[in-house]
Amino acid sequence: MDGTKAALCRVAARNNAGWCDAVCRAHGLSPRYDGEDLWLSTVRTPPLYPDAVTLDPAVPAQRLLLSVDTGSPGCSVKDSFAALDLAGDGFEVLFEARWIHRPAGAPLPAPSPSAPRWSEVRDAAELAAWEAAWDGEESTGLFRPSLLGGDTVFLAGRAGGRIVAGAVAHTAAGAVGVSNLFTRDGADADAAWAGALTAIAARRPDLPVVGYEHGEDLDTALRNGFTAIGPLRVWLRTA
Repeated sequence: MDGTKAALCRVAARNNAGWCDAVCRAHGLSPRYDGEDLWLSTVRTPPLYPDAVTLDPAVPAQRLLLSVDTGSPGCSVKDSFAALDLAGDGFEVLFEARWIHRPAGAPLPAPSPSAPRWSEVRDAAELAAWEAAWDGEESTGLFRPSLLGGDTVFLAGRAGGRIVAGAVAHTAAGAVGVSNLFTRDGADADAAWAGALTAIAARRPDLPVVGYEHGEDLDTALRNGFTAIGPLRVWLRTA
């Protein structure tokens, strides 16, 4: 990996750790940064969120594992540079993905006339509706109202009054991290990316956009102006 992409991966990893930190704190946890190269929570994090995020490829595995709870089910680690081998410690690779980056000021994708109308989620009731649309079932309270405002923006794409697309935009480490992008009820994925990116650019035109995706979602992000900058893995303790 060249130096520029390595630096961008560090920005993306730190941005993502900031989002994980915000979600954990909204649940009453007290995660911390262990130096400049590791973010972690010593107690189990909310569902879908890791117990640790590496911020540098040279983080020693044993130092990380001694800092998190590996004794109860569900411990997970976001290996931000695909640099760790935790297989011998009872972990399996849950999935692999690619960090993505879109520079500030990059041309926005052309909007579709039939695309959803995008707006910011403003209150707890809207957030519950957003989470239900994202989950496909109902709101479980994963995303707490205390996340609204400040560095975090929940974006909703609506058609006919229904939320048919959405995304989270979290500002940290000099970038906007886009995550949890979803579509439902037949909404077009490319239109959702275009709408989310347009909404983000309207709020923070001065910052690059980062995130991570894999599979078809990665292909869609690349079609909408992102570049894949480096690999990551998420490990789950199964032993």
